[in-house]
Amino acid sequence: MSEVLLSRDDHVATITLNRPDRLNAISGPMLVGLARMLVDCDADPGVRVIVLTGAGRGFCSGLDLQDVASGQGIGSGGDGSGDGGGGGFRIDDTPPFVLRRLDTPVLCALNGPAAGYGMDLALGCDLIVASDAASFVPPTRRGVIPESGGTWLLPRLVGLQKACEITFLGRKLAAEDLQRLGLVNLVVPHADLDQTVAAWAKELADQAPLAIKAAKRTMRLGLDTTFDANAHHVMAELMGLFRSKDFAEAVSAFMEKRTPDYQGR
Repeated sequence: MSEVLLSRDDHVATITLNRPDRLNAISGPMLVGLARMLVDCDADPGVRVIVLTGAGRGFCSGLDLQDVASGQGIGSGGDGSGDGGGGGFRIDDTPPFVLRRLDTPVLCALNGPAAGYGMDLALGCDLIVASDAASFVPPTRRGVIPESGGTWLLPRLVGLQKACEITFLGRKLAAEDLQRLGLVNLVVPHADLDQTVAAWAKELADQAPLAIKAAKRTMRLGLDTTFDANAHHVMAELMGLFRSKDFAEAVSAFMEKRTPDYQGR
C-alpha cells in the first residue's frame, strides 16, 4: 500500500500520510511522494484546497528513527541525507519547503501527535484544525533541531523568547497549549475533527480561488519584504484580479443578491 494517499472530493484534495504502524514516520519514499502530490495538486486548476492529514492515531512522528538505527533511511548517513535526504533529494524540494511555494491553500487536519519533522510539516500549512488528541514535540531531545522550517516559523508565530522556550526545552505541547500559543486555528473534540475539517475545506473552496491564491502569495512574500515592496506587489495582484471573470461574477452576484459561482478564471 502506498505510504502517501491522495483522494479528491470536488475541489478538495486530501493527502494522507499512510504509515499508521509507525505513526506516519517519514521515509525517503514518503518525502518524494508527498512533495510530488503537493506540486501536482497545486498545478491542478480544479483543486482549490489541499487537506493534509495522517492515517491512524498520529499525524507524523518525525523521521523514522528505527530506520536510522538500522543504518537505513533519512539521517543514517548512507541515504543521501547530506543533500536533503531521500537519495539525492534536494532539501528545497522536500515537502516543508514545497509548502512554502504553493499558491493553493493547505489545511492541516492535525489528528494526533506531530513530532520533529511532523511538527515542521504541520506548521508549514496555512491553517491547522487540531484534534484534542493532537500534540507537538520539538526534536531537540533527540539531538537534532527543527530542520524543515521550524526555526524560521516559530519565532514569527510566537516571538523569539517563546520560540526559544519551545525549542530549547523540547517539552511536549498538548492541544490546549497549541491553542493558547496560537499555533493552531482551532481545537475540536477528536470525534468532530473530520466533520470540522470538511466544513472548513468546503468554505475555503467556495471562495474566489484566484483571490485566495493572490492573498496567499502576497502574505507569504510580505514576511520577507518591506511594507512598501509588499504594497507594490499587492497592487500588481489586484490589477489582475480586477480583470478576472471571477471579479465580474462577484460584482454581479452582489448586485443580484445571490451567491457567486466562481470558476477560477
